[in-house]
Amino acid sequence: QVQLVESGGGLVQAGGSLRLACVASARTNYMGWFRQAPGKERDFVAAIRWSGGSIQYRDSVKGRFTISRDNAKNTVYLQMNSLKPEDTAVYYCAAGSYSRLAADFVSWGRGTQVTVSS
Repeated sequence: QVQLVESGGGLVQAGGSLRLACVASARTNYMGWFRQAPGKERDFVAAIRWSGGSIQYRDSVKGRFTISRDNAKNTVYLQMNSLKPEDTAVYYCAAGSYSRLAADFVSWGRGTQVTVSS
């Protein structure tokens, strides 16, 4: 399995920005970001191929979040702007197949907490 390590979470005020990073031990087909708030299911946020194509976003983050990758660093980023309190969650990086379903991602990081205060 691919080893994934997230970083970049923290506490930010509403309207602020954060950039998450995920370093992978190897480049697999598809890389995704998911998030899980307390008491809720793990939800898809965004995903990208290492080639840079097949980018997907959940509707609620379109126009605010941007996923990108740096192949030389084996790193995938999630730039989050105009953050809202409802974006508060643990954010997970995952590697797997072209999908929005958590079940199709076989490798997961430990997660990084993002807290947006109102």
